[in-house]
Amino acid sequence: MLGPVESRSVSPVFVGRAREMAALRQALADAAAGEPQAVLVGGEAGVGKTRLVEELADAACERDAIVVTGGCVEIGAEGLPFAPFSTALRSLRRRLPDELAAAADGQENELSRILPELGTPLPDALEQDGTARLFELTARLLERVAADRTVVLVIEDLHWADASTRHLLAYLFRALRRGRLLVIATYRSDDIHRRHPLRPLLAELDRLRSLRHVDLERFTRAEVRRQLTGIRAAEPDAALVDRIFRRSDGNAFFVEELSCSYDEGCASGMTDSLRDLLLVRVERLPEDTQRVVRVAAEGGTTVEYPLLLAVAGLAEDDLIAALRLAVGANVLLPTADGDGYRFRHSLVREAVSDDLLPGERSRLNRRYAQALEADPSLVRADERTTRLASHWYSAHDRAKALPAVLLAAVEARRRSAHAERLRLLERALELWDETPDEVRAGLRPIDRVDVYPACGTAADGSHADGHPDGHPDTPAGPLRHIDLLAEIVVAARLSGDRERALAVAKKALRVLEDEGDALRSAWFWLQRSNLVQDLDRGDGRHELGVAQELTRGLPPSAVHAEVHSRSATWGALHRPGPEALAAADRAVEYARLVGAGYTELQARLTRGWLVADAGGVEEGLAEMYEVRERAEALGATELTGRVATNLPSTLESVGRSQEAVAAAEAGIEATRSLGLAHQEAWTRANMARSLFSLGRWDEMAALLDAVGEDGDTAKVRGTFATHRAELALARGDLDEARRQVDRARAGFGTHDPQPQHFIQPARLAMTVAGRRGDIAAARAEFERVAAGGFGLGMQRYALPLLVAAAAIEADHRGRPEAEDGRAAVLEAIGAHAKRMPTAVPVWEAYALMLEAERARACGDPAPRLWARTTHAFTELSRPYELARARMRWAGALLESHADREEVAALLGEAHTTATALGARPLAEDVALLASRARITLGAPGAAAHAPDSPGLSLGLTPREHDVLRLVADGLSNRRIAEELYISPKTASVHVSNILAKLGVAGRTEAAATAHRLGLFT
Repeated sequence: MLGPVESRSVSPVFVGRAREMAALRQALADAAAGEPQAVLVGGEAGVGKTRLVEELADAACERDAIVVTGGCVEIGAEGLPFAPFSTALRSLRRRLPDELAAAADGQENELSRILPELGTPLPDALEQDGTARLFELTARLLERVAADRTVVLVIEDLHWADASTRHLLAYLFRALRRGRLLVIATYRSDDIHRRHPLRPLLAELDRLRSLRHVDLERFTRAEVRRQLTGIRAAEPDAALVDRIFRRSDGNAFFVEELSCSYDEGCASGMTDSLRDLLLVRVERLPEDTQRVVRVAAEGGTTVEYPLLLAVAGLAEDDLIAALRLAVGANVLLPTADGDGYRFRHSLVREAVSDDLLPGERSRLNRRYAQALEADPSLVRADERTTRLASHWYSAHDRAKALPAVLLAAVEARRRSAHAERLRLLERALELWDETPDEVRAGLRPIDRVDVYPACGTAADGSHADGHPDGHPDTPAGPLRHIDLLAEIVVAARLSGDRERALAVAKKALRVLEDEGDALRSAWFWLQRSNLVQDLDRGDGRHELGVAQELTRGLPPSAVHAEVHSRSATWGALHRPGPEALAAADRAVEYARLVGAGYTELQARLTRGWLVADAGGVEEGLAEMYEVRERAEALGATELTGRVATNLPSTLESVGRSQEAVAAAEAGIEATRSLGLAHQEAWTRANMARSLFSLGRWDEMAALLDAVGEDGDTAKVRGTFATHRAELALARGDLDEARRQVDRARAGFGTHDPQPQHFIQPARLAMTVAGRRGDIAAARAEFERVAAGGFGLGMQRYALPLLVAAAAIEADHRGRPEAEDGRAAVLEAIGAHAKRMPTAVPVWEAYALMLEAERARACGDPAPRLWARTTHAFTELSRPYELARARMRWAGALLESHADREEVAALLGEAHTTATALGARPLAEDVALLASRARITLGAPGAAAHAPDSPGLSLGLTPREHDVLRLVADGLSNRRIAEELYISPKTASVHVSNILAKLGVAGRTEAAATAHRLGLFT
């Protein structure tokens, strides 16, 4: 079917096929070792058989193999005799003329039946068992040519092969015994109908143990994305990938053609040439069968047999006969359950459907709709509403279509199929103006979104509230155009199309400008508030303020409760503290007053989060868990998504990381089942943070790798980048950490400043600068982030930042350039620390570490403080922080001339943890401290003595140790040479070696490392 067409846009990148290519490469290797190999490659037209073989041919040529190809030719039912072998041998003769002549010596006339250039065929009368001899001579010819070099013989399009070619190939597969020969034959599996002459041969060959059979499947969505990236030389957007994957079904050729069609501006994505190509097989069928295929095309990808019988208008025997021909031609296939038929490829169905005349299509869809209305049992109950809506829409019956489409949208919402729901609602919007007024007047808001006031106005002037699951019990008043816009906004937001949601919300507000409907306007402003935050167009505060003004002075309603609830959530994200908690309390009160159960749950979730952050851990978490149970019981989609994100985050905040991972796992499962990809991404991000805290860094790395660096919103990308920076920094990759910090800041932007978005990147950037010895840059980061202060509720981010700032000052103590300004920084750190609550064990542990680091920065080893810090972290699941505390406690004990046995035990435990985590910098710090104390890590019992030089654990020679001491003092190479009585050149070589062994970029960073580790006192 695809033979005469050439792709106009082929990906230069070979996509997928790892398993299949491995099989072919193994066959090539075996052939090169002197064992002849045979491979059959099957797959539907356009799936990529030729590309796979071409890739193998390239690999073979790199090994100096000779690759020759022959293709079967489609001429009637049978092709030209021996055509592919003639072509291949002709190519072999051009490539290896002398070798082929020697191999054919004495048998030229007989072999000329396949390759006429060799001689004159013998008369048939002179032949004794001529065909068998010809096959034997051909096998021996190939074996001789392949005796000293690898030869790859490719026979393409075996489905068009003549009988002689098939028989010769079968003989070769059995008879080849020696030589470095690989024979590959390709065929189209979709062309092999029940009576195809190749079918018996395939069955026979499959029984050969020496034969490899490779079947190519269609591409997955990820592979289609990579193919499109190669074709377009740029990452395609997700919508284009989804569209092309859905329409191509993963067929590589169709992906190329559709991509090219879209690039050429073809709105349907199917050019005339592609449509004609797809219709070739259909047009070969008898007219009656073509008519049945056209009827089936309008029934969908799969059509139930009873439904097809009801619509086709044929006697059952005639229908079965037509279907048999369509199946035999591989246009239709029986479904797996045997109850209906489907098209072999969805693009074929599209081409057949597009080829229908306008009146013909409308008539067929009307017949389908009438058949479904007359007998609902013709299709499955869960599909009837959607399919009925599709048929009435395609029948252009507006009066029937609009109610059916709205009912289908309700079904889609109940199945959490938000993208499908959006498509249906957009279709309803398209139908709205063309639907008769009397039909629209009869529509009721049978489906409602959250607390949108769509149920009319009560006698007292207040609006009816929403049921917790978003569906009103007693709808009142007709469905209005503005109500439909509200549905679209929510469906677009939940499906991830926030741009569309924002555009429709703006349109709705323009419609409402002259209506004076304050509550509806407030609801749409609330949507805008959330959407501008998601799209990084602002922090949403202005839009939220407009909604507050619109509801001020109006009777209590569900929208009032929603405004307070959103205010609480905004405060929790931006300014956590008493005001946000008070807003949450007001939201709960209003929601209970008006019976808005859904909003009450939303507000209670926020209140639980804020109460836990304020120190009421048990009370807050209990409320959040209760909301989760209620949301799941009610099937409240968006609320379930929020719980999946907020609960693990709060658990992590209060130090319950193991519980946070469990909650995240449950949340990922829930959001995935509900189609909430955005919330799933946030939940995975929160899970990554908890995995880091627990020391499960390899699991965290795997999760981050699976997510990739692109996709979802900029804020989600920024959060994942923050976690990648955290892991890279802990494992010693400063360049990667800095790159990810920059990516995080780019993702978070400046339009919506939230504590989690600016405090964490600042801490990481500070630490990178400190590791590199740039104390000025580290202090600048701290001053910038601390300038606005840290309010209540920010302790989960602020305490680790203050610890990092104090540790940097302590690490740089003794460096001349770091002395000026230290007192001011430590004073600022202390002032911020006084305002940090420590009501939770994990916060108390960080507060103790902060106090100990401040003491270290002032020159006080403070062993008691480090002991308390170590004991505090021992009670928590924070192995990395515990190892750091143990190392610092050991260092403090050394300076206090304490028991060396205790020091050795602390350093041993810290080093074991750091090594297990892959925390290279921490492991090196511990090793250097042990070296300084002359303690051998891992030695049982009492502390063992280590070599005198504390730099030996990093591979420094005694001379390099002396040089590093002078580098740390700020001396130039010339001054170092003068001090050590060596030449400046030798000093330069030593410095270069030191930088390489320490893994640092320059002298300043080397000096910072030496000071941080306390190498020189």
